[in-house]
Amino acid sequence: MGEALDRLLDLLDLEQIEVNIFRGRSPKERLQRVFGGQVAGQALVAAGRTVPADRPVHSLHAYFIRPGDPTVPIVYTVDRVRDGRSFTTRRVSAIQHGRTIFTLSASFHLPEPGPVHAKPMPSVLPPEAIEHSRDRLARLLDVDLPREAMENPFDLRYAGPLSIEAQRDPSLRTTRNMVWLRVDGELPDDALLHVCLMTYASDMTLLDTVLIGHGLSWMDGRTTGASLDHAMWFHRPFRADRWLLYAQESPIAYGARGLVRGEVFTAEGDLVVSVVQEGLIRTVPEGA
Repeated sequence: MGEALDRLLDLLDLEQIEVNIFRGRSPKERLQRVFGGQVAGQALVAAGRTVPADRPVHSLHAYFIRPGDPTVPIVYTVDRVRDGRSFTTRRVSAIQHGRTIFTLSASFHLPEPGPVHAKPMPSVLPPEAIEHSRDRLARLLDVDLPREAMENPFDLRYAGPLSIEAQRDPSLRTTRNMVWLRVDGELPDDALLHVCLMTYASDMTLLDTVLIGHGLSWMDGRTTGASLDHAMWFHRPFRADRWLLYAQESPIAYGARGLVRGEVFTAEGDLVVSVVQEGLIRTVPEGA
């Protein structure tokens, strides 16, 4: 297991300071705000710690309210909304400096039989045939990326163009984005941990889907963005340390907001997670 994954697992191992109160921290990096996937993953850990292990999470709905401060801990308070015979509901608030920066509602369901069908996985090159995204980016920029940029707890491989490629070549622009991902190491058999890691990863590439379609890039010096709200549905069990295809598409961008839908498939073709996010994307016109 790599050091980057060790650090991420440590971040997700929240400190319990009261019955329904947990404390999380951020990595020691020079970031202006906390990564949204980190807050969502930690909030789901807090919710899951108050639910019996035989009730896996089946959905979450979250709002990013204020930027998180990476220099101070985040306090997560859990409201035990309902404990029913089949469903358990939790509401989590993430608090910094006395203000709520993020809220999450999660529902947990005791598995039961029912009708079964699923959308098939799209056709795509296997991950072994695709260059690692960090190596691809370093080659495109023709630079040695800094150590922190090369370290990532996830192995990401874009089956389509990177945003910087679409910026340079208009023929590559598309509002579809397919990424293979898995954590860079072996994980224990902890279903909640695998779900929380996917929650973390789900925020890493979604808004790229909007950028690729418009020839924009987070590195172009004029584009900034942030997650606004985030929803996930967990359909089947999966492992975050096995290859997962994250198929994303953006049906609309308007008013400095972009909507992106994502579907996560196992390498065997099973649809295991659905995701929807709206994000803020601000860009300064060229030459302004």
